[in-house]
Amino acid sequence: MTMKRFLLATISALVAFSSHAEVKLPAFFSDNMVMQRNAQAPIWGKAKPGKTVKIKTSWNGKTYSVQAANDSTWSAKISTPDAGGPYEISLSDGKETLLKNVMIGEVWLCSGQSNMEMPMKGYKNQPVEGAGDAILHSRNPQLRLFTVKRCASLVPQNDVKGHWDEAQPESVREFSATAYYFGHLLQELLNVPVGLIVTSWGGSACEAWCKAEWMKPFEKVVIPTSQEQVNKTQQRCPTALFNGMLHPLIGLRIAGAIWYQGEDNWPRYNYYADLFSNMVKGWREEWQQGDFPFYYCQIAPYDYTRITAKDETPVNSAYLREQQFKAEKMIPNCGMAVLLDAGLEEGIHPTKKKTAGERLARLALSKTYGIKGIPAESPKYDHFELKGDTIVCFFRDADMWINCNGHFESKNFEIAGSDRHFYTARAWIYRSKMYVKSDSVPNPVAVRYAFKDYVVGDVFSEDLPASSFRTDEW
Repeated sequence: MTMKRFLLATISALVAFSSHAEVKLPAFFSDNMVMQRNAQAPIWGKAKPGKTVKIKTSWNGKTYSVQAANDSTWSAKISTPDAGGPYEISLSDGKETLLKNVMIGEVWLCSGQSNMEMPMKGYKNQPVEGAGDAILHSRNPQLRLFTVKRCASLVPQNDVKGHWDEAQPESVREFSATAYYFGHLLQELLNVPVGLIVTSWGGSACEAWCKAEWMKPFEKVVIPTSQEQVNKTQQRCPTALFNGMLHPLIGLRIAGAIWYQGEDNWPRYNYYADLFSNMVKGWREEWQQGDFPFYYCQIAPYDYTRITAKDETPVNSAYLREQQFKAEKMIPNCGMAVLLDAGLEEGIHPTKKKTAGERLARLALSKTYGIKGIPAESPKYDHFELKGDTIVCFFRDADMWINCNGHFESKNFEIAGSDRHFYTARAWIYRSKMYVKSDSVPNPVAVRYAFKDYVVGDVFSEDLPASSFRTDEW
């Protein structure tokens, strides 16, 4: 071996050794992070095999010891107090790694496709309503933000790329708008630190966020067998984002999750409720944290004919919204934020991200944190009764009855007789019910509300809109 090669080999060996000379942590265990309060919170990483890793937490001065396994991995659970900070966490296997400015509070996972990913600055030509002022006033050291970099993978990964930031104009501008408004309202009302971890990718399919075994009931789903297959469709490839962007996070102690996805699955609506409920069940099983809270947005109205190929038959996205409505009954400890009044006819990315984020937050504040007096649940169609030539619709989750935003008639109802032909109907409120009638349908058998691609919902209870619905299965 020449002297040059010997020196290079020596340097390489020293670099390899030094890489095990201190504790290595995944990206989300770092300065500025938030850990879930009042928990036995897992923390893990790598160290030289056989080394003892000592973890000391500044909030109670307690030291934990754990030994690195033969594959260099180690894991421990540390007791977290009630909300507070900033704190420090010291980790040492002989050389100290110090995590600074650590907060203890509420940690939420935020996932989905482009309407979750869409940053406060918006997309080009597609702004977020009111974002400029919100960004200007966003400085808040009690709110921490982490965005997982995009990664589509055939095999499960063990780490992600990303970093924690305090909320301030520069970081908030680049952060998910839906997640920011969710976290901002939580932090304000709970008055504790809040950490948001966004793992999302525009255009991603629900199938991409699932493990292969969760999709066995769906014969048309093709599981990739090579990274080349993953690379071709990336965020639409089944299992690819679960492996690349979710698997590394599994085990983090979280308060719950929020989700805004469904647009990519719109043409495959017929099995979405089953697929989505399987995904949520699977996430919960992986986390081993019980049925943690899971809140999601129903997709907003949009004219999907604009993205339908000329040789394809347009699919009414109301069918996907219907599947999301059904999923709410299938998933325990969940809630759906209805956005029927917050769509955009010419854009699949609605500007009203504050509406989306704060409706998710209201669900969490009411259902998870038990804050009384917060309207959180949208009114839901329950059943109808026939009264001569009139259909009478009944609603639940509407203690204050229904309203039409200051009016007593809706413009979004249709009824049909046995010929299955729907006619625009007059719909008016009397006390807690909606009465629907059309002179063209003397013997009605079915009713539909706002069952179209694009529509502006006009049935509410307090300020929360009802979902579109139908009583037929035609």
